[in-house]
Amino acid sequence: MGVISRLRQDVQAIMERDPAAKSAIEVVLCYPSFHAIIMHRIAHWFYKHKLALLPRLLSQWSRFITGIEIHPGAVIGEGLFIDHGMGVVIGETSEIGDNVTIYQGVTLGGTGKEQGKRHPTIGSNVVVSTGAKVLGSFTVGDNVKIGANAVVLRDVPPNCTVVGVPGRVVVREGRKIADAALPDAIDLQHHLLPDPVGEMMICLQRKIARLENRIEELESIKDGTHFLHIDHEKEEVCTDDCASCQEICLWADHI
Repeated sequence: MGVISRLRQDVQAIMERDPAAKSAIEVVLCYPSFHAIIMHRIAHWFYKHKLALLPRLLSQWSRFITGIEIHPGAVIGEGLFIDHGMGVVIGETSEIGDNVTIYQGVTLGGTGKEQGKRHPTIGSNVVVSTGAKVLGSFTVGDNVKIGANAVVLRDVPPNCTVVGVPGRVVVREGRKIADAALPDAIDLQHHLLPDPVGEMMICLQRKIARLENRIEELESIKDGTHFLHIDHEKEEVCTDDCASCQEICLWADHI
């Protein structure tokens, strides 16, 4: 792909994913993501040609004027959009696929002082939300959403959502749930994520309601009344039987 075509693609990616972008000239002049990616490509070219100091100087200058730190050794695909960008750090051996969206405060970093590949590989059509940390040498599959402030420390299969600290994978029927009107669009709804802790509390509430009803049943039998009083308010907490509850509960194995 030629230089002009690649620049047009970078501008188009920003225009498509940021409703605040009103024109191409605004993107070219005002968007730190666009500036950081251009400077990274220049620095990366020098890095591949075994020039150590110059690419690092370019990356530091880019960091100073954009707030985005991309090591010259990082491999970045087409259509990357870093929204706002302040505080984003992308490590030396990171690899990023096509059409990836990264929000401010994200770190693609390593763990420890090991040599060689030590940063994550991010697939295509991935959204990494504000403040997320992806740390270590592993792969995040295509069409993955990483929730805000999640800390991801191991492989993530394709078509999943990751939330929490440490990151927990939530599989949605093994496939991405896209907008029906735009089935091929990148899913940027990173505020609509499952809540594993909330699911755990709901399951605990269901189990407590069942246990209270069971205790009332046993007490009535012991008293010889054989009268079963069911608190319908408790009963309404969960209308599903145990099997279906276990199937939908993210924390079923822990309760």
